[in-house]
Amino acid sequence: MVVSRDKTPTAQETFLQMAQAAGLRSRLLITIGLLTLIRFGIFIPIPGIDREKFISAISNSPVLGFLDIFTGGGISTLGIFALGILPFINASIIMQLLTAAIPSLEDLQKNEGEAGRRKISQITRYVAAGWAIVQSTAITVGLLKEYALSSTFWFVPETVLALTAGSMFVMWVSELITERGIGNGASLLIFVNIVASLPRTLGQTIDYAQTGGRQAVAQVIILLLVFLVMIVGIVFVQEGTRRIPIISARRQVGRKLYRERTSYLPLRLNQGGVMPIIFASAVLILPQSLIGFLGNGGAFSEALVKVTNALRPGSWSYVGVYSILILFFSYFYASLIVNPEDISKNLKKMGSSIPGIRPGEKTKEYLEGVLNRLTFLGAGFLSFVATVPTLVEGATGVTTFRGLGATSLLILVGVAIDTAKQIQTYVISQRYEGMVKQ
Repeated sequence: MVVSRDKTPTAQETFLQMAQAAGLRSRLLITIGLLTLIRFGIFIPIPGIDREKFISAISNSPVLGFLDIFTGGGISTLGIFALGILPFINASIIMQLLTAAIPSLEDLQKNEGEAGRRKISQITRYVAAGWAIVQSTAITVGLLKEYALSSTFWFVPETVLALTAGSMFVMWVSELITERGIGNGASLLIFVNIVASLPRTLGQTIDYAQTGGRQAVAQVIILLLVFLVMIVGIVFVQEGTRRIPIISARRQVGRKLYRERTSYLPLRLNQGGVMPIIFASAVLILPQSLIGFLGNGGAFSEALVKVTNALRPGSWSYVGVYSILILFFSYFYASLIVNPEDISKNLKKMGSSIPGIRPGEKTKEYLEGVLNRLTFLGAGFLSFVATVPTLVEGATGVTTFRGLGATSLLILVGVAIDTAKQIQTYVISQRYEGMVKQ
């Protein structure tokens, strides 16, 4: 087979390798097979629940609508995979926060190498199991028990066991995809779940355009154009990096003298990815979820109702609070991912420096300034992306895309880019193996 000598493989070469290379082909088949298995499992029902009554009751719930997007309809269909990968995602977030706060966990991650990372992964699984039990218990007692066909004692433990076991199976499949397939398993599961909701959303949008006349068609076209522009912008921002030049000092090994080498330190414009929006969305839907669990009545519930009414999607107060939360979580998550002090110490140990910046404290201050400016720009873009769909929906009156907002778009674009890059990496490795054999 003729391969391209360029750095990036062509589309023709990529598809040929996907079809002919045994290693890449087997990874793709494993990934597709496991994702299909999870999609089938979503429609295996939890017994003992009146589904029609449940679906009609939750159709207008923003909390369950938000969760339903990430479980691919698992909440509305009441399948055994209703929780999906969410407990594992929550456990991963909790472990990231604990790793930054607890020195022993930080030492495991930084100094223990692969063994330390495996230990943290094992702890994350235990946290995910505990979180799945808590979530399944809250959903069963606070929501599903009302729609049970029989009020026996065993309904709660059986339902909790089914939801927890389903979530643990999904977690195991995601790790299997990461290890033996293509891409990150957890991200791909969320990606597939979001894509699974697109046909229903597009069908509702087409029905709205057909029944609403020319005005409805114009509104739908405007909304679709906005989404298209946002996707293009997300691609540019996700790929955007600030390259800080680094010069490595000359060094002599034996009689051989190595000259100065110039490289760069890439700092991403959007360090936190989609996580700031997920955190901000979780905070905004917290009052509504507490009302659902606590019920109406009491001073606390009345205060929550006032807060929920003030933070209606599309209102200026909602946009303002949402933007502030995204800004806060962007800085918080960037501080967890990039540590300027560690970077400056590592550069000093390697004998490297930034041109015009003294090693040590000055390098740390310079990196902090650059990181703060990048984070502010990234947070501004995330706020823009997160609030524009809501404002456009309010202006056009098209609500069929509700729930498929900025979070979903960022996940779709980010996962697609990362998976494509990993496939290209496999293609390049196959290319070099073929060159060596020749």
